[in-house]
Amino acid sequence: MGKLEVLVLTQNGLTGDLPESIGNCGGLSSIRIGNNKLVGVTPKTVGNVSSLTYFEADNNNLSGEIASEFAQCTNLTLLNLAYNGFTGIIPSEIGQLMNLQELILSGNSLFGDIPRSILGCKNLNKLDLSNNRFNGTIPNEICNMTRLQYLLLGQNSIKGEIPHEIGNCVKLLELQLGSNYLTGSIPPDIGRIRNLQIALNLSFNHLHGQLPAELGKLDKLVSLDVSSNQLTGNIPPAFKGMLSLIEVNFSNNLLSGPIPTFVPFQKSPNSSFQGNKGLCGDPLSFSCANSIVSDRANYHHRVSYRIILAVIGSGLAVFISVTVVVLLFMMRERQEKAAKSAGIVDEGTSSRPTIIAGNVFVENLRQAVDLDAVIKATLKDSNKINNGTFSTVYKAVMPSGLVLSVKRLKSMDRTIIHHQNKMIRELERLSKLYHDNLVRPIGFVIYEDVALLLHQYLPNGTLAQLLHESSKQSEYQPDWPRRLSIAIGVAEGLAFLHHVAVIHLDISSGNVLLDADLKPLVGEIEISKLLDPSKGTASISAVAGSFGYIPPEYAYTMQVTAPGNVYSYGVVLLEILTTRLPVDEDFGEGVDLVKWVHGAPARGETPEQILDARLSTVSFGWRREMLAALKVALLCTDSTPAKRPKMKKVVEMLQEIRQN
Repeated sequence: MGKLEVLVLTQNGLTGDLPESIGNCGGLSSIRIGNNKLVGVTPKTVGNVSSLTYFEADNNNLSGEIASEFAQCTNLTLLNLAYNGFTGIIPSEIGQLMNLQELILSGNSLFGDIPRSILGCKNLNKLDLSNNRFNGTIPNEICNMTRLQYLLLGQNSIKGEIPHEIGNCVKLLELQLGSNYLTGSIPPDIGRIRNLQIALNLSFNHLHGQLPAELGKLDKLVSLDVSSNQLTGNIPPAFKGMLSLIEVNFSNNLLSGPIPTFVPFQKSPNSSFQGNKGLCGDPLSFSCANSIVSDRANYHHRVSYRIILAVIGSGLAVFISVTVVVLLFMMRERQEKAAKSAGIVDEGTSSRPTIIAGNVFVENLRQAVDLDAVIKATLKDSNKINNGTFSTVYKAVMPSGLVLSVKRLKSMDRTIIHHQNKMIRELERLSKLYHDNLVRPIGFVIYEDVALLLHQYLPNGTLAQLLHESSKQSEYQPDWPRRLSIAIGVAEGLAFLHHVAVIHLDISSGNVLLDADLKPLVGEIEISKLLDPSKGTASISAVAGSFGYIPPEYAYTMQVTAPGNVYSYGVVLLEILTTRLPVDEDFGEGVDLVKWVHGAPARGETPEQILDARLSTVSFGWRREMLAALKVALLCTDSTPAKRPKMKKVVEMLQEIRQN
């Protein structure tokens, strides 16, 4: 197999050892053998595969020490050996991999210091050593890896103080240091990591001192957990500057004083603040007024008197409430019996589905969402507004007047119901990804074998409807600047997803929704995570996506990738430029939009002839911008994944077109 370039055998139940002969496949660039039952050690011959760029063997039963021969694979960009049985230390030779971008070794039994040699991997953006037995300290030079975005060191035995130099990791999106033996105080320098967004977790350590007010500068941070330490003092009022904060946990410390009247704190459960004897105020039941101790004896009498009155009043209120509920229940039962005797069946009470699980993540919408009404809306075909690859979408009007878009996952995806907890965690995580061009899940309902996802309702339908239906109406007004803005918005949404390590499973114009101002929002962002919530990768066992948008390499890799997303986006951009469907009989047999556009020179057609003439002939300026955007689309739809630009670069190119 000397010519073999890509080996993908993920999730096949494979057993046995990795063969030494793997070193004979000198042309391999990618080895993906994760989620099997492989055992034994990694053969040293892996170092012979000099062209290797991607090695993924996570979730197996491999053991022994990590092969130092990986260092001979100088082109390696990703090494994922997570959740195996590897022991020993990380070979210092790994630090020679100058092209390494992701080193994922979580869930093993590795120990010792975090080797300083790794700090030489200047291109590393993800270092995941969590859930091992590392017992050294965090190197002061950790931020020498200037591109580091994910530093995951939780669930080890790391000791010592958090170095002040951690503030130099200015590109970090996630910092996980929980469940270690860290001591000292929380360095104020963390407040300099202004890009920190996904999580800051310092829980279950031995940290002391006060919470630094500088953390209030982390205005993008979504989750903050400092629970189970020995922190003292107040929660700084400066934390009100953490504008994106959703999850907080200050429990089991020595904190005191009032809890700031800041929405994320006030809306948090009691458990987020419990275990701090000195804290008071909402959401704790202990009022700050009651924390002021008075020496006057009659104060105690007044308190006792009030308690007695409160107990009597509460008991009376409970008695009245129970009586009213019983009477209402009896009246309802009589009405139902009378209705049944008359042959009338109430749609709301007959065969009502039993909700297994459900939640609304957005606090101020919880009272407005009726989960039973959500289910009823999906049972009527008249509410159907879209039918996608993985789901059917319905419009649901709540009794409160709130209008929702409800996505009912198709039968092929209902296996996620058996992974409810993981599904819920994924949805909660995705609901916290704030971006103007993303449709985030705001809740879910599970009943029987059906999973429903709740989203905001967007009144202007999809980009596909705008391009292929509205544009054919007699009143259609050509508007290239609007289309360019939509193209940029979609690109920005996808670039953000890739930035936070989410790969989209089904990019198409039908999954781009438009709000009242025709701002585009990318939908279906949660599907890739829900198809297999037991995994952190975007591997699937079948080709994913909508016909006409699927990259050619998916047919043999069966792996959803960021370059694949770029290809699908390129198809959407071609739709915007040509107003042609991705698959059309006019193209000829076996020819889709991409092949039709790339084949224009062979047909003797100029680029201008490909564009939608209703737009390109309006002005020279529009035509020039459209031709420039066409070049971007051609780059995105290159048949070779490595030649496609990253989504961040696509955004830059399109923005430059608009500016010039």
